[in-house]
Amino acid sequence: MTAEAPPPLDPVAERQLSLSTAAARNLATTTKSVPQMQGISSRWLLRMLPWVHLGAGTYRVNRRLTHAVGRGRVSFVQSGADDVRILAPTLTELPVLKGYSDVPVLEELAVRFVARDLRAGDVLVEAGAPVEEVFLIAHGRFERRAPGKYGALDLLGVSADGDPLGEEALGQADPHWSYGVRAATAGTVMVLRWSSFQEALVRSPSLRAHLERYVANRSLPVNRRGEADIELASGHAGEALLPGTFVDYELSPREYELSLAQTVLHLHTRVADLYNDPMNQFEQQLRLTVEAMREREESELLNNREFGLLHNTEYEQRISTWSGPPTPDDLDDLLSMRRGTAFFLAHPKAIAAFFRECNKRGITLDTTLAHGKQVPAWRGVPVLPCGKIPVVGGHTSSIVAMRTGEENEGVVGLRPAAIPEQIEPGLNVRCMGIDRQSVMSYLVSSYYSAAVLVPDAIGILENVEIAAARS
Repeated sequence: MTAEAPPPLDPVAERQLSLSTAAARNLATTTKSVPQMQGISSRWLLRMLPWVHLGAGTYRVNRRLTHAVGRGRVSFVQSGADDVRILAPTLTELPVLKGYSDVPVLEELAVRFVARDLRAGDVLVEAGAPVEEVFLIAHGRFERRAPGKYGALDLLGVSADGDPLGEEALGQADPHWSYGVRAATAGTVMVLRWSSFQEALVRSPSLRAHLERYVANRSLPVNRRGEADIELASGHAGEALLPGTFVDYELSPREYELSLAQTVLHLHTRVADLYNDPMNQFEQQLRLTVEAMREREESELLNNREFGLLHNTEYEQRISTWSGPPTPDDLDDLLSMRRGTAFFLAHPKAIAAFFRECNKRGITLDTTLAHGKQVPAWRGVPVLPCGKIPVVGGHTSSIVAMRTGEENEGVVGLRPAAIPEQIEPGLNVRCMGIDRQSVMSYLVSSYYSAAVLVPDAIGILENVEIAAARS
């Protein structure tokens, strides 16, 4: 059986009947976009901060004199699973050792701490027991509980990595635990016996003198914020003798110097001369460079070790989540720590975790306007995303709440009032000339910083678990 021959080709069907698009493009003007950049974010922190324009490069924050000593967090060195040691100089983060500079004595105290491992559910101390040990949490989450009005144990708060427990008893005559401590997760604490501390106290005259000054300073009258008290009279009648007073200031207020980000933008003169239609090459190069500078600026305002907000928040203004994920209860606690909170700032994954917790409780979030845009809000306070807040270990992050503005004793951004060849607030571009390779160079500089006017202007919800639990 033979195959049938194919039908003859139609010459009309094979002939092109119209101009192809490939050929037409040679005569057409292509519509094009400006260069795009994935690294541009919403930069809510830069939008929401009120900016103070400095006539000089330094901003001094004057405060009332404070007698109460703030606590910090002790650091640890871990060489192995069973080898946890205290970094001795960081013991000065404890209020009782604040300002103490005798390093050999600090090293002796650090050696006297002994590691103790606990499992979830283990009781570290009972409420009402005498304080015989001081604890530094190396790792883990611990719940502080105290008997309530009706006999049940009320949860007072959560302590986590780096937090001290019981250090406020140092210097007291007969201290007792006002709360009990239970391990919510497995963890490790460093333990210092009271008797061991007394031995170090006997051996070191400088430590005894420092402790005496601490006890004397703690007895001075202060308000609930630890500031030197202002004596007033109220509710009196007749010709009562009125108290005399004055408002004392810090003798060494903190000063913030403007930081900067810089780069040198290069552009060949041939490109600038021949390829500027329809878009100016220099303008587009500069636009994207400025975007990158602003992204770095926001990252520095959060993460810089010297002035970054995440590192300059007082430890009294940091709390841990009750259970791990960020719940409405956690944000309520964070909100209650300050007046006039302007906004929450969180990593997008932390916001998603908060939304999941709201969904579990059947809570629908409100929305509010921020710079003309509808954003989610909790208790009327905007919840704004910021991908520059770190995610630690891929599963925990932080949520920041802040009050802003000089008039509110809040957080402010700092910029110079005016600089030569300024193109945007705090940012200028200066021509550096043309080199022998016909390359033009421009110095792009951005000047910025941030200041916290009073400690409670900013607070952080820490140890926020962002991973979704498996169902």
